[in-house]
Amino acid sequence: MNYKETLNLPITAFPMKADLPALEPAILARWEASGLYDRLREVRADRQAWILHDGPPYANGHIHIGHALNKILKDIVVKSKSMFGYNAAYVPGWDCHGLPIEHQVDKDLGSKKAEVSLVEKRQLCREYAARFVDIQREEFRRLGVLGNWSAPYLTMDYTYEATIVRELGRLFGTGAAYKGKKPVHWCASCRTALAEAEVEYGDHTSASIYVKFPLNPDVAERLPVLQGRRSFVVIWTTTPWTLPANLAIAVHPEALYVIVESAGESFIIAKDRLGATLAAAGLKESRVVEEVPGRKLEGLAARHPWIERSSKVVLADYVTMDQGTGCVHTAPGHGVEDYETGLKYGLDIYNPVDAAGRFVADLPLVGGLSVWKANSTIIAELQRRGLLLSEAQFEHSYPHCWRCKNPTIFRATEQWFISMDAAVLPDEGGGQTGLRAKALSEIKQVRWIPSWGEDRISNMVAYRSDWCISRQRAWGVPIVAFYCAHCGHILADQRLAEHVATMIERAGADLWYTQAAADLLPPGTACPNCGRADFEKERDILDVWFDSGVSHAAVLAVRSDQQWPADMYLEGSDQHRGWFHSSLLTAVGTRGHAPYRAVLTHGFVVDGEGKKMSKSLGNVVAPQEVIERYGAEILRLWVAAEDYRDDIRISEEILKRLAEGYRRIRNTCRYLLGNLSDFQPAHDALSLNELDEIDRFILHRLGQLIERLHRAYETCEFHLLYHGLHNFCAVDLSAFYLDVLKDRVYTSAPRSRARRAAQTSMYQILDALVRLMAPVLSFTADEVWQVMPKQGGEAESVHLAEFPPIRSDLLDEALEARWKDLLSVRDEVLKALEAARKVKLIGTSLEARVDLMVDPTLLPTLTKYEADLPMLFIVSAVSIGSPTETEVAGKRVEVRVGRAEGFKCARCWTYSESVGRSIPYPDVCARCAGVLEETKTGYRV
Repeated sequence: MNYKETLNLPITAFPMKADLPALEPAILARWEASGLYDRLREVRADRQAWILHDGPPYANGHIHIGHALNKILKDIVVKSKSMFGYNAAYVPGWDCHGLPIEHQVDKDLGSKKAEVSLVEKRQLCREYAARFVDIQREEFRRLGVLGNWSAPYLTMDYTYEATIVRELGRLFGTGAAYKGKKPVHWCASCRTALAEAEVEYGDHTSASIYVKFPLNPDVAERLPVLQGRRSFVVIWTTTPWTLPANLAIAVHPEALYVIVESAGESFIIAKDRLGATLAAAGLKESRVVEEVPGRKLEGLAARHPWIERSSKVVLADYVTMDQGTGCVHTAPGHGVEDYETGLKYGLDIYNPVDAAGRFVADLPLVGGLSVWKANSTIIAELQRRGLLLSEAQFEHSYPHCWRCKNPTIFRATEQWFISMDAAVLPDEGGGQTGLRAKALSEIKQVRWIPSWGEDRISNMVAYRSDWCISRQRAWGVPIVAFYCAHCGHILADQRLAEHVATMIERAGADLWYTQAAADLLPPGTACPNCGRADFEKERDILDVWFDSGVSHAAVLAVRSDQQWPADMYLEGSDQHRGWFHSSLLTAVGTRGHAPYRAVLTHGFVVDGEGKKMSKSLGNVVAPQEVIERYGAEILRLWVAAEDYRDDIRISEEILKRLAEGYRRIRNTCRYLLGNLSDFQPAHDALSLNELDEIDRFILHRLGQLIERLHRAYETCEFHLLYHGLHNFCAVDLSAFYLDVLKDRVYTSAPRSRARRAAQTSMYQILDALVRLMAPVLSFTADEVWQVMPKQGGEAESVHLAEFPPIRSDLLDEALEARWKDLLSVRDEVLKALEAARKVKLIGTSLEARVDLMVDPTLLPTLTKYEADLPMLFIVSAVSIGSPTETEVAGKRVEVRVGRAEGFKCARCWTYSESVGRSIPYPDVCARCAGVLEETKTGYRV
């Protein structure tokens, strides 16, 4: 007889090798054809909403590995919330305005750039952004991300542009938005102002110089010790190019300063910085002649080193003693603190640098030079005049433009700002408060994941300056403001903004550039200052961070499938100063509350050695290449397996390891499917109390896994998901339960209680595993779902289903305690069997019999389960020694392995003395003979 045909061997069409790069597009096509996302909305329509608001990626270029991390992480969160039963609609978005797109269009135009009108250029920018929205949309979909891809939000949509203008109008209405002249980050290459979020800090080498500012002769009236002496205030700077704009020298009011003599000259230097300054200047012989409190120096007048202008000594608390001389060169047009000091002392906010980073032509010494080339000219002039004490190269962190990567400058210009401190918002006490205070209060109401995010964004908000929202570029949303052509009075209010927004909603923001001011203003508008009716339009556009920052108003507050505030914002950790920050300020500034209940941040992607990815290092990993080789599923598994709270490593070795882990999970599902080929849950499933104890034990472990993974999804600790799933498949199932179960499943009668009990537990395991892994292994889970047996009435996709509930009926602590003992003994038996194989006492474990000598405390448990021990150890026979025979010092159990008695059963391969006793089946054991007799009509002899 061919006994193989009498066994219940696994039968499944589910492939062992997934060939994910080919399989995944077919699954995506099925999802698309079935309208899966829309079906999900229908199924969850009456459920509580849970909204993750998508931070819009920039519509420029193909997606990179950081995009993949971000979108997959969002997809895991959204799908998990859906499987918890929420109506978790996901609306993807794109940031479509801004300098990178405009710059790319300029590059594409080349020499024709000058021939293109501003409106034509804006249209080219719109087309460029639309093209990459389509490209990135398909690349994100390829990752298995479910969302409303047919109706995303775009910041260049007319309705969105209108919302931007309306939100600006609301800030005009409160008085928070204003125009003023103050220093801002300026990129001379891009010729535009930059917000703090558009600035990156990197290493830079600057000229470090110590400069003598001559004091006026009348200084002796205040400091008699300087009578008849050549005296100077010594400053230190790493930006020599800012010296032409110097108007003051700041000292700390509470610090002590010294007048020190050296080489026939007298210098004023902070006492705490004296040694370092003398060393840097190379002044070896010196004598302190007097100590003076900083407050006493206020009002002293020095002369500019080469320009006919005085530089007065002022007081400032920000002067520190960790660098320099304690006397700070102050140029109100080139620094935020300098600007504030200038306002305090009534100094001119003087900026002699134009938009291209060049000094104005009539400036002495450096007129017409770029600020960077001027450094050497200035240093040479100071040297010629004998005012340069020291020069050196200084390596330090310096601001660079986020787009062109060139160093920025601080430059005072007329810009639009949002005030952080103007008391324009209502506070809880019925009074007024500023945006900074209100935002800091709101931050405390948000759940920050990880928790350190709260401190990070709080510090950024607490110490930031007013938000510069104007940009001197073409591709963006205009700042809706008008200037009286006669007196210069500014018209900028909420009523005008609403009027223009209504027009933009119909025709788009280009109308600002195609229509005259008179056509954009309400009829009859006149200047409230002079009464004239001729106006000019503002030329600046809004910061793109304002565009994306008001997405809560343009999306959450108006779309029927969204809600305000969002339940979560999720982006990289750099967004504490980016989108999280701008969204917070615009929402608090217009609505008084944060636009999110929780904020989750992830780290950056680095290579396997923890190095930042760069083309020059050749360590860039492109998601498209990973998908082509491994499939998107492995990228998804990578996102779940790594702890996103730190920087996330990726390498070929990591991907190979994850691919191997994926194969274990996949083949576990395949094995379960194979053993359920004839199982109909509605008819064949047994109740929990009808199962064998080992089946109830594995379901107890499954119940624990469900509880752990529920918690992992709820707390966003996704790395626990992969490790929990993988360990359950590899350890609990493959290495234990399924291995032990083979004999019962393969050799029992097909419809026997023993086999149906095993199938019942396997079905419950598979059903739970597929649901639990669906948010991560979205393709594979749905692939399994399509072919697994069903109870009846299940959804057509696993993504329409819900997580398995936490089942207290599966949990049995007493059962676990008993099986903990059994498994500890099993571990010892497996070690002994392996040792017996090495000395060639046995081949397979079924050739063995095991004699156990156990500690008296174990004897009751093992005796109770004696009939099950051969199955548990996968051996042919087990005996248990009596307490008097098993006293083994220092051990709870000792295992002795010998050859099993009897003959090998040709069907189940166990060794038994019953082989040969059955006349119809002389080469099988009594157990198999009984099964064959029971089922003989169904098998070929």
